[in-house]
Amino acid sequence: MAPTSLFLQALPLLPVLALAADYPGIPKDLTTPVQQRIAFKGPNAISVGWNTYEQLAEGCVQYGKSANSLTSQACSAQSLTYGTSRTWANSVTLSGLDAATTYYYKINSTNSSVNHFMTARAPGDKTAFNLDVVVDLGVYGADGYTTSRKRDIPYVQPALNHTTIAALANTIDDYDFVLHPGDFAYADDWYLKPKNLLDGKNAYAAILENFFDQLAPIASRKPYMASPGNHEAACTEIPYTTGLCPEGQKNFTDFMTRFNGLMPTTFPSSSKNATAQAFAKKAASLANPPFWYSFEYGMAHIVMIDTETDFPSAPDGKDGSANLNAGSFGNTPTQQLDFLDADLASVDRTVTPWVIVAGHRPWYSTGDSKNICKPCQAAFEPLFYKYGVDLGIFGHVHNSQRFNPVYNNVADPAALKNPTAPAYIIAGGAGNIEGLSAVGANYSTNVFAYGDEFSYATVKFLDEQNLQVDFLRSDTGEVLDSSVLFKKHDVAFVRN
Repeated sequence: MAPTSLFLQALPLLPVLALAADYPGIPKDLTTPVQQRIAFKGPNAISVGWNTYEQLAEGCVQYGKSANSLTSQACSAQSLTYGTSRTWANSVTLSGLDAATTYYYKINSTNSSVNHFMTARAPGDKTAFNLDVVVDLGVYGADGYTTSRKRDIPYVQPALNHTTIAALANTIDDYDFVLHPGDFAYADDWYLKPKNLLDGKNAYAAILENFFDQLAPIASRKPYMASPGNHEAACTEIPYTTGLCPEGQKNFTDFMTRFNGLMPTTFPSSSKNATAQAFAKKAASLANPPFWYSFEYGMAHIVMIDTETDFPSAPDGKDGSANLNAGSFGNTPTQQLDFLDADLASVDRTVTPWVIVAGHRPWYSTGDSKNICKPCQAAFEPLFYKYGVDLGIFGHVHNSQRFNPVYNNVADPAALKNPTAPAYIIAGGAGNIEGLSAVGANYSTNVFAYGDEFSYATVKFLDEQNLQVDFLRSDTGEVLDSSVLFKKHDVAFVRN
């Protein structure tokens, strides 16, 4: 992460620089949908989100099972913005859909086209499927990075090839949805480009517009499940106390606006067990999307958590170590942890055998110890272990890593053969303006670490007992590491 001092050193240059925010062009029809994205909203619902360059009195989406017969329509009056944004975020929920079914949809505008998605597989559906994981993914181009020298801050506009976004686009039929737990666009790094120093609030908005436009070909077709990272919190590199942080950049403003109404709370329990149903109802009442929530897809129960705020000593929270003064977002100091406790307690492994939890900051990592979030470990790891989480997915460190199952810094002797402790991966090597992180010193339970080129992860749910994790090099598709976790899953409700 670049130090604040770089920004302060650049301040003497301000009088001679021109305003130069690199905005994308505005369409003639201001209702044209841009930055499209979809998400699982429920077991039979999909949310459709998009931005426009004017506020909509009502946003509508036509949809149906044939591209030539969009016979249904859903509308919403939600059209949100904030002070330093040029666009409004709109969202509509399409409900009453059939499971595991392809639907076609068109956002109402004189300048939009028909797209399609597949709805969630019903909980308990044992069909094999894949999901992709990207974390710490930044914009490409004038305010992002090039692919010719991966560790350098770029100065030329690259084509969208040989990149992680291109890899996701080229393999879009190989995975069912994407998990992205934190750090989108790196708009708060606007100050790293001298041309932006006089125009921070506009540069911040421009980077976000460009990034979500670049992501739209993927996020408009495959549900894109998001949770926050530190780069959503505020001016990460510039302490909020300096007065240099644009108002629209503070306290997760863009993240909340952009993903408002898109992410689910929790799916209703699919277990026949009354206690599990009660826990699921409690979890639903405590969920707070897009910060923390859960959803189910076939064999998997997936939980997205917020490693930035809303737990003791949270790094981005009030008086947190990152000095960002963000949050809190829960009604009580323990709401997120109470949610996670109830949610994990509700999981019936006879229905959804695999339990995956994704967040931003890891507590196991190679390299610099500053990358390890000890407050996160204290808050979340006991619950992971108690309820038998199978895989923890994280980022924040800008490389790819895989760890054998571990609890309380002690490796599980079973390794990948039916362990009690969770396995962990870091998928932070997707690429951003800050470059990749050196692998650094090894950690005792680490079995794979790679930081030479951009990379991402694919998680393959092979069957009820075998879960494969592949790390792929973004520009070539080369498999850098492959592993299979075996779990018996012979107990309906895990309590360690």
